Amino acid sequence: MAREKKPVHKVRMTDGKRNIIQQLLQEYDIQSAEDIQDALKDLLGSTIKEMMEAEMDKHLGYEKSERSDTDDYRNGYKPKRINSSYGSMDIQVPQDRKSTFEPQVVKKRQKDISDIDQKIISMYAKGMTTRQISDTLEDIYGFEAAEGFISDVTDKIMPQIEDWQNRPLSEVYPVLYIDAIHYSVRDNGVIRKLAAYVVPGINPDGRKEVLTIEVGENESSKYWLSVLNGLKNRGVKDILILCADGLSGIKEAIAAAYPKTEYQRCIVHQVRNTMKYVSDKDRKPFCADLKTIYQAPTEEKALDALERVTEKWSEKYPNSMRSWKQNWDAISPIFKFSTAVRRVIYTTNAIESLNATYRKLNRQRSVFPSDTALLKALYLSTFEATKKWTMPIRNWGQVYGELSIMYEGRLPE
Repeated sequence: MAREKKPVHKVRMTDGKRNIIQQLLQEYDIQSAEDIQDALKDLLGSTIKEMMEAEMDKHLGYEKSERSDTDDYRNGYKPKRINSSYGSMDIQVPQDRKSTFEPQVVKKRQKDISDIDQKIISMYAKGMTTRQISDTLEDIYGFEAAEGFISDVTDKIMPQIEDWQNRPLSEVYPVLYIDAIHYSVRDNGVIRKLAAYVVPGINPDGRKEVLTIEVGENESSKYWLSVLNGLKNRGVKDILILCADGLSGIKEAIAAAYPKTEYQRCIVHQVRNTMKYVSDKDRKPFCADLKTIYQAPTEEKALDALERVTEKWSEKYPNSMRSWKQNWDAISPIFKFSTAVRRVIYTTNAIESLNATYRKLNRQRSVFPSDTALLKALYLSTFEATKKWTMPIRNWGQVYGELSIMYEGRLPE
């Protein structure tokens, strides 16, 4: 994976900035970059102190220089050491006689104020670009954050991504999905399309999880075999049903890596691919006819429906139904399952919700600066989107029972 090139920050000078810089130079006798860091650290500490003094004024109801008849008053300062983006520093926290003052800028028992990193990562996870994050920080917090700095912050999650990509997995997955979303990525000044292959699954407890995300360029049986072997190396011994679109070489790779696994052509993608041939005015009746195929109670009735639909629409859309006949061996396994199991296989609401999150990245970023930037965005978006994946899918007990009978001995009891 190519290392992301950090963008060069262009300083935008204003009269206000010049005045501040001149005052800093005079006040701190700045001679080096280290002196700048020390000056900013001192300014941060002084700013925190002034903000806490203002908070104390509000708490007591009068300013430091004023007199008051209240029975609560200032009672000196308490030293406190905190960690910031500029390192450790000692600050003086104002105290009141009744010990009821609760500072907000640095709260009680708070030792670290460098959480700006988490704010940056959270914005990155929501699909914002480094430029958008920089502008947002300036609008909200009133300071500039160079795009290179933001990239440095988000780079800190790379070891976390690596750990996540190598974490142990369940031994068996009743259902696994593979889906692809394409992104534009800049590589040495050339923009090229890369596919992000997302592999979500349902574990034996009925909970959804994303096993891995692979960023690749060319599909082949060799490529998919390496992906499946990667899952094997992380502990996946068996997959009952693997649901995917017509990815090049996937069928051969499944046969090699998991010979007992049932390959199911994704019905959602199959329908979408068919509808590409259909004009808007015919979409509704055509979709209704397709349902008679994939919702048929048996394979025999599904084949009858396939013939009827093909005969009805072949004159107007001669190529629309060709892939159904060509891929029937990968479409047909679904007909041996009950409605409850079929719903798990082809009604992938959670997967569609996840894909909506990934598509949002495409809308917000027309081009990613590198494949590393794409992987970071995908990982953070995945983490954000799957936070709510805490409950088993609906009717999992019924589904698990049926799969246990059909695939005897392959699911844990």
